[in-house]
Amino acid sequence: MADRPTGVVPWPVPGGSLVGHGSQGHGVSRYERESPLGGESIHGELDERAAKVSEHVVAWRRHLHRHPELSNREVNTARLVADHLRALGLDEVRTGIAGHGVVGVLRGAAPGGGRVVALRADMDALPVKDLCGTDFASGAVDADYPGGPFPVSHACGHDCHTAMLMGAATVLAGVRDRLPGTVLFVFQPAEEGPPVTEEGGARAMVEAGAFADPVPTMAFGMHVTPYPKGYVGYRTGNQYGASTLVRVVVTGKQVHGSTPWQGIDPMPAVGAVLTGIGQLYRQVSAFDPVTVTIGHVEDVGRFNIIGETVTLWGTVRCAVESDMAEVQRRLTALAEHSAAAYGATATVEYLQPVPPVHNSGPWVAAGLPTLRRVVGADRVVETGATLGYDDVSEFIGRFGGLYVMLGVQDATLDAAGRPVPVEGGRGLVTNHNPRFYADDDTLVTGVRLHAHVAYDHLAGALVAR
Repeated sequence: MADRPTGVVPWPVPGGSLVGHGSQGHGVSRYERESPLGGESIHGELDERAAKVSEHVVAWRRHLHRHPELSNREVNTARLVADHLRALGLDEVRTGIAGHGVVGVLRGAAPGGGRVVALRADMDALPVKDLCGTDFASGAVDADYPGGPFPVSHACGHDCHTAMLMGAATVLAGVRDRLPGTVLFVFQPAEEGPPVTEEGGARAMVEAGAFADPVPTMAFGMHVTPYPKGYVGYRTGNQYGASTLVRVVVTGKQVHGSTPWQGIDPMPAVGAVLTGIGQLYRQVSAFDPVTVTIGHVEDVGRFNIIGETVTLWGTVRCAVESDMAEVQRRLTALAEHSAAAYGATATVEYLQPVPPVHNSGPWVAAGLPTLRRVVGADRVVETGATLGYDDVSEFIGRFGGLYVMLGVQDATLDAAGRPVPVEGGRGLVTNHNPRFYADDDTLVTGVRLHAHVAYDHLAGALVAR
């Protein structure tokens, strides 16, 4: 539903409220006094406003890091976001979208081509213990989450994404009189995937009508990553791979452990499936990577009981989406035939499919000047392929746009362009690792990226041609 602005003061706000920041109530900036309303002048003002909000962005990020919430449980995170967007006086703040999704609508007052840019941040955390070592580390535990209790942390950096977009909303709201179009601030729940019995995530936001009015003409987002601080990584083509969750249930016949011949033990069949998975990559083209990972095994047996079922939970990743159907066909055949060889049966389900994040050549070409202006040409680098996934692909695929990586760790690039640790730094720690960390000082760069991309698209400079 849409909420009209209520003037609620955002929290936390070190140094005071952000309502009316800049030209809306705190005087006229030097850029408005001294410069014409050209692109160059407004880019400078965007940077100035980003610097002013950076302290708040760090505070929001630390608060969110200390209070993480799992997928489809982002109640307090969404409330913090919505209260802040209302306080900025946006035209609309829509809440409760596909669970706890929030969309803020900022309609610019300057004449333009009617473009609409959707800036996206994901809000959910992971069932991972927090070992990042900071004084704002999470001690949260979700005792009620399906399969839990789980420790909860922002081991993927979504706290950074949310705080940076909150900062960008502050910056862009301050220049709304010069925005020649509309900005959608999209705060998405359940990017990590909701529980299998629930709906959620990017596709659910689309299906809930979050982008029906107005329809975006571009979507943009970024992900913090173990790259040198302040670097932006991009890839033409698939930035991330295609993904699906897989559930394999192997069923035998329960029996006492002392008389296995009277039942059917599903465990040998499971062992054969796990072994066979390691050979699936040889059954598709070696030039396009695929991987099948089983990350969780559930057995209903006991030390002296041969249980009836064993459930395998995993993920299938493909660099090329067209390989997904073939990998699924072969995995299903492997499971069914391996189970049959031991007198058991197997069922295979594929859940929560996510298409690859694809940056097309024209969008990359259009975006590179903006990226280089923000961080410097020498800090914009092309990255290699990855089998990670991100359901921002649902937005990029429908509306066009870009998804990039923002480096936030103590690193440098070696001669081959690969990130390596800086001597004396905190090292390189991958996302989803309990020790994952992000440098707070880099967050203002993310705010600037959002703001510059938004303005450039609305002004017609960042458009695929």
